[in-house]
Amino acid sequence: MSLFAFVVSGKPGSFEVAEVDLSECESVDDVADLLDDFDRPVRLLGVEQDDEYAVLARSSDDGLRVFLSNGHAADDYELAQLFADGLEEVGGDPLDGDEDAPAGAHDSAPFGDPELLADLGMPSGELIELAQHEGTLPSDLLDTVCQRLGCAEELDGLRG
Repeated sequence: MSLFAFVVSGKPGSFEVAEVDLSECESVDDVADLLDDFDRPVRLLGVEQDDEYAVLARSSDDGLRVFLSNGHAADDYELAQLFADGLEEVGGDPLDGDEDAPAGAHDSAPFGDPELLADLGMPSGELIELAQHEGTLPSDLLDTVCQRLGCAEELDGLRG
């Protein structure tokens, strides 16, 4: 099982990226506490696991804002389930209304708050499109976010 988690922190034009360990996070409150340890104006968690899903979680004065790229992942991954609890579907599921969809097919639509990066130059529609685009891996979504924020090289350095 491959899990990669990182925090982007700073302010527009001067973001830093640090790898983080989520093994002690048992709730979204624990994730919010982890992000609050980064005393910077912008604190954004990125998670990818087994090329199945990506999570973006941003700490703000209003609490933790979360975007999960693939709701289906919450059925198979404990960490995805932790983030999915209480989130609403956004963008629509490509299998909705598909009579040829496999029996018991789960909702693969993104869930959560697609606007969490709008003030940083990534509109909600673009984030949803990235999550739903066939052939786009969760790591591609996170790479695109980091490119937009100007910290893609730092992320690449962490991945090695």
